[in-house]
Amino acid sequence: QVQLVESGGGSVEAGRSLTLSCAVSGNTYGINCMAWFRQAPGKEREGVAASIAGGVDTAYSDSVKGRFTISEDNAKNTVYLQMNSLKPDDTAMYFCAALQWCSTLTLKVIGHSYWGQGTQVTVSS
Repeated sequence: QVQLVESGGGSVEAGRSLTLSCAVSGNTYGINCMAWFRQAPGKEREGVAASIAGGVDTAYSDSVKGRFTISEDNAKNTVYLQMNSLKPDDTAMYFCAALQWCSTLTLKVIGHSYWGQGTQVTVSS
């Protein structure tokens, strides 16, 4: 079992930055992809960013590429999502996920997965 606890969400104005954190604990054997997803009201969940094999490779959705950065601090067992130049369209509940695998092209989940409870990000114009 893997436990994930997100933090760092909040309400900010457009153009500002936020950093989300995901504390990871438990047995991560077999987990090859750490990712962030988001879900806005009335919309499907979408993959935002992924870090593969401890940061060997990263992937981003087109909507956040160039603005968001995913990183892992293995010493702290924490995954981060640095979000810059936030837009109102970034408003959503953000979820950290530990995945067996993920597609770097589509940011889809492959295999089994573990999810955090989510942290809300609200961006006002």
